[in-house]
Amino acid sequence: MQSIEDTGEKVVYLLAYHAIFIMFVWAYWRTIFTTPMNPLKEFHLSHSDKELLESENRGESQQEILRRIAKDLPIYTRTNSGAIRYCDRCQLLKPDRCHHCSVCDKCILKMDHHCPWVNNCVGFSNYKYFMLFLAYSLLYCLFVTATDLQYFIKFWTAGGKAHFRLKEYLKGLPDTQAKFHILFLFFSASMFSVSLASLFIYHCWLVCKNRSTLEAVRAPVFRHGTDKNGFSLGVSKNFRQVFGDEAKYWPVPVFSSLGDGCSFPTCLVNMDPESPTGSNSASKSAAEGRHQFPSKPLRESQSRLLTSTPSWSETESAADKERKGATNPGMTIENEA
Repeated sequence: MQSIEDTGEKVVYLLAYHAIFIMFVWAYWRTIFTTPMNPLKEFHLSHSDKELLESENRGESQQEILRRIAKDLPIYTRTNSGAIRYCDRCQLLKPDRCHHCSVCDKCILKMDHHCPWVNNCVGFSNYKYFMLFLAYSLLYCLFVTATDLQYFIKFWTAGGKAHFRLKEYLKGLPDTQAKFHILFLFFSASMFSVSLASLFIYHCWLVCKNRSTLEAVRAPVFRHGTDKNGFSLGVSKNFRQVFGDEAKYWPVPVFSSLGDGCSFPTCLVNMDPESPTGSNSASKSAAEGRHQFPSKPLRESQSRLLTSTPSWSETESAADKERKGATNPGMTIENEA
């Protein structure tokens, strides 16, 4: 700060630096020490179900057991083979967007990835904190780069024609160590800025598309087939699903995400889950005035996401309403490590 003569500029630099630094450390701390959320007890197999599943050797019998357990659960995603996603290690039915982390050895709700830089799984409980950590760390590096840029330029021009013109300005800086620190600081901050910017932009894109990193690599499989945009509700609703409805909490590392992490609103829940002939079957069921399973009601936070969506709430036909309760297709157990 010896090279800055204006007191007001010093105050602005100090306040801005410490404000960004505090938010950066706060978000980083929350990302590291927030425990990843696991599936609710409703998704765990009971002791009797475990014994029954282990005692059955035939695939048909195992299918019936899983159908019975899953029929009242809000599960819409499947494995690539069309089976209910079952975790053999945790012995539970995986909720939508839940995956088993081989590092943590547990199932993580809306798992994005296991991050070695924070030594924690990034998922439903701390994804907002991770996004804020990226944002504030990028802002921190950009601030350091911007405030150091003028001295970096003067460092390189001091030996040329501008040397005599800048000599007076640089008199507060030693000729060796201080200039080397400026050089090192500028390159470090600028390189980190480039890396963080690419990662932050990528995750902003994921938020706008309502995808996790795992879903971007391998699109989720629904009962009707694979769809990479199955959970997308539009940019605004996708953003609010991660950061919440109240704007005052968006820049603060406090939990404000919508939902419980076990079920998510999707534009595909009303689509026919069966084979190409399922449309006729659903129409037939609607005509007969019956359906096999009651539809699972969305929670309050999820219902708010679906409001003001005419294509889902106003144009829904009677057959579509019946399809909500359509049964799960025949499936085999498929374990995922």
